[in-house]
Amino acid sequence: MAFALLSPYDKTGLVEFARVIQSAGYDLVSTDGTHAVLDGAGLPVKQVAEVTGSPEILDGRVKTLHPVIHGGLLARRSNPDHVAQLEEHDIQPIDIVVGNLYPFRETISKPDVTLEDALENIDIGGPTMVRAAAKNYPDVVIVVDPDDYERVGEWLTGDGVSLEDRRILAAKAFQHVALYDTAVASYLRDVPAEDPAEQLFPEEFTAGFKRRGVLRYGENPHQPGAIYARDGEAGTGIAAAELLHGRAMSYINYLDADAAWTSVAMLPSTAVSVVKHANTCGLAMHADQTEAYRRAFEGDSVSAYGGIVGFNSPVTAETAEAMRPVFYEVVAAPDYEPEALKILKRKSRNLRLLKVKPESSHGLGLHTVSGGLLLQVADRAEDDFNTWNVVTERQPTDRERTDLEFAWHAGRLIKSNAIVLVKDQAIVGMGAGQPNRVNSAFLAVRAAGDKASGSVLSSDAFFPFADTIELAAEAGVKAAISPAGSIRDDEVIEAADRLGMALIMTGNRHFLH
Repeated sequence: MAFALLSPYDKTGLVEFARVIQSAGYDLVSTDGTHAVLDGAGLPVKQVAEVTGSPEILDGRVKTLHPVIHGGLLARRSNPDHVAQLEEHDIQPIDIVVGNLYPFRETISKPDVTLEDALENIDIGGPTMVRAAAKNYPDVVIVVDPDDYERVGEWLTGDGVSLEDRRILAAKAFQHVALYDTAVASYLRDVPAEDPAEQLFPEEFTAGFKRRGVLRYGENPHQPGAIYARDGEAGTGIAAAELLHGRAMSYINYLDADAAWTSVAMLPSTAVSVVKHANTCGLAMHADQTEAYRRAFEGDSVSAYGGIVGFNSPVTAETAEAMRPVFYEVVAAPDYEPEALKILKRKSRNLRLLKVKPESSHGLGLHTVSGGLLLQVADRAEDDFNTWNVVTERQPTDRERTDLEFAWHAGRLIKSNAIVLVKDQAIVGMGAGQPNRVNSAFLAVRAAGDKASGSVLSSDAFFPFADTIELAAEAGVKAAISPAGSIRDDEVIEAADRLGMALIMTGNRHFLH
């Protein structure tokens, strides 16, 4: 007699798969909830309690945790002693297990979830059963994903499940449990701790992600690539964005789209960004979205060609019409007016249109290094403008201060050493990724041209020398903002006073390396 034990929480496609398993010659066994589904479909199926001789107890907490079940799972068929013990104790081998786990992540995502609800949705018997079957994969086929039912069914009714395929299914089963355990550990760890670092950065760390798709390649054609979404984030952010139109996203498309989306997501009013090579080359904020787009585009109209556009408000038909003459790779927005979608779809059949659901939290930032992983809290801190210190004799005007606040936000989005010139809440020039700050300032001034006159400047780190201030003043920049901390701060302040510039030192920095 060959048994198949079926006990998945997710019962998608289960009845059809159970029929295939039965037709392949297996007797069906299941727990109460699954039994009701299979029995209701007219399938002959035994309850686990009939096989073990023990009822389900403790409100279903103990069902499959029994020697008759785990003996049938763990016995090695090639070991005569194991086979003899099964016969001695009248235990039937279990050759197939179909199981997946309680909806813990779905439960804790509810706004009113209680600790009691969360604990009740921590599966114990399910992971134990799945792990036991996966451990003994040469003898037991373990299936945790309904998407695998069709191919496993074909194997069962054909030439059988090969050892290689069994091993792949077992690896998937262990990963399924590992992802589940990661979600539980993260939830239980999310309480105030005496040492905050211990809460955020435990001694042992795992992160849970689910694959969204395999990409054509990574940064270069010889590099394979894939996109994963953070487990439990309910489809938020660029990783889970809905592709409404256009060709499939590439690895670099995702990087650039994320830069475009995050650059506007934190801004308090209607904003538009233009990104090229993960750097924000255009960014503007204006009550009128179309005007915000025009200003963002004009920030660097040359670099905008082939770039990515990010919006923090639904794209209007008027804005879509304004975008028509320019070639873009990707547009990322929370939504689109129906007419805007029509216009953008007609613009190019390849233009990728992403609908992005904002994230509720930003959590941890991960960065791989050779042999390991760097972990930090993502830089989403809001600045308190009231704590900023004007260190020069001249105070910034109200318009300059508004532009300085915007420039400070823009600077945190651009690779260091970042220098940003802003006028009327729009980037007019920027320099990024240079070995020294004065080179970045030179590039920003050159890009701004005549627009540099009357603009303000933001630096993502302190000025090591007065040369950046002097170059900016020569171009007509009227005010600047930077962190403090240079041993030459006094020299920089003296230069700003001499040149009639207003200078704010914030006391904190936003460095993007």
